[in-house]
Amino acid sequence: MAALEWLTWRTAMERALYGENGFYRRGERPAEHFRTSVHASPRFAAAIARLLVEVDVLLGHPERLDVVDIGAGSGHLVSNILACAPADLVPRLVPTAVEIAPRPAEISPRIVWRPDLPDRITGLAVANEWLDNIPLDVVERTPDGVRTVLVDPSTGSERPGPVPSAEDRAWLDRWWPLREPGDRAEIGHPRCAAWASVIGRLSRGLALAVDYSHTRESRPVYGTLTGYRDGSTVPAVPDGSCDVTAHVALDACTTAGERAGATATLLTTQRDALRALGLTGTRPPLDLAHRDPRAYVAALCHAGEDAELTDPSGLGGFGWLAQTTNIPIPPPLTPGRDALHSGKPRC
Repeated sequence: MAALEWLTWRTAMERALYGENGFYRRGERPAEHFRTSVHASPRFAAAIARLLVEVDVLLGHPERLDVVDIGAGSGHLVSNILACAPADLVPRLVPTAVEIAPRPAEISPRIVWRPDLPDRITGLAVANEWLDNIPLDVVERTPDGVRTVLVDPSTGSERPGPVPSAEDRAWLDRWWPLREPGDRAEIGHPRCAAWASVIGRLSRGLALAVDYSHTRESRPVYGTLTGYRDGSTVPAVPDGSCDVTAHVALDACTTAGERAGATATLLTTQRDALRALGLTGTRPPLDLAHRDPRAYVAALCHAGEDAELTDPSGLGGFGWLAQTTNIPIPPPLTPGRDALHSGKPRC
């Protein structure tokens, strides 16, 4: 019988997701394993395209406008944003997909495909379900105190390990204190550092993180580690056979972003953000079915897609962390202010 290999969760996740032959390294397509807003409807990208228009106005229509899709998967989001952007804006756009998986053959040659973040970004950076895949450690309060959890990557079996590092304890004390034996936490400072690296590259513009999330007031007692494979939730076994994910402490990332240079911040829900961007889910009037049946069917489809994207118990419950550098938060996301846009997305 082979000996068990006990690793910290952070090491195990890193190997399982991004190591040689890891889940994402070998080019697995997210849509084949779990449903994201990007794959639920192109109207998600249309809403992001409206934000891009607002950012362009706030920046004064620069000669080069970046739109960076971080953790791009198969590139659907940045492709759809490019398709939805106003025609007069497209020539100035520099669309970039940040993804370690191989470039799909069908991706537009206009899209820059790279494995790491650009050095500087002027425009819009979007991290849709990226932070939840940044590997992290798990800790548990035991009768002997807080211990780092070790996992056997081949089975998912766990056992208590060493005392957390000073860095882990400092993050835990501030953001996720454990009170009772059996309580668990996912140490989020690697996500904070990853988000800070995005903000640090944002010369001027908006960075947006969209993800499963929670805040200090509502941390899940037993954590959120989950696996996904072939459209189903499966045990979080870090053997490379499935996606392994954990919800994001976006409030902690907010502070990290501000320390990295963010000058304005909005932390909200996808439901509220998309409604502010025009995805209301309102059904079209019945008389439209008689006046213009095709338009009625299209509007009805849009309403159904909007409803899924804004469902508070589903995708609408995702957290949206919007942080800017040297511009304000775009007006549509700020209640009580009028939109600035000079052109509308084509979608």
